[in-house]
Amino acid sequence: MALASCALLLALAGYAVLCAVKPFTPCRKCSGTGIRQAGRRKVKPCRRCHGHRYRLRAGRRLLNTGRAVHRDGTRPHHRRRNDLEFTEWP
Repeated sequence: MALASCALLLALAGYAVLCAVKPFTPCRKCSGTGIRQAGRRKVKPCRRCHGHRYRLRAGRRLLNTGRAVHRDGTRPHHRRRNDLEFTEWP
């Protein structure tokens, strides 16, 4: 059981390193060409990669989303000047 857990952690660590070093992967839908056949003669950009030939890895997308949630959740709340309630003097 411990060996299986170590192997799983090692695989996850390897994938995390891969996502950090190479965040993009060739698109699987168009095989990295960026185009798709639409009918006999029409050629259109790939829907998944939008013609860029590469897509962001799922692990990197998860990391970016986690960082954005952390950044938005821990940012100090500054009140803007227009948001302040002005009271009249007694």
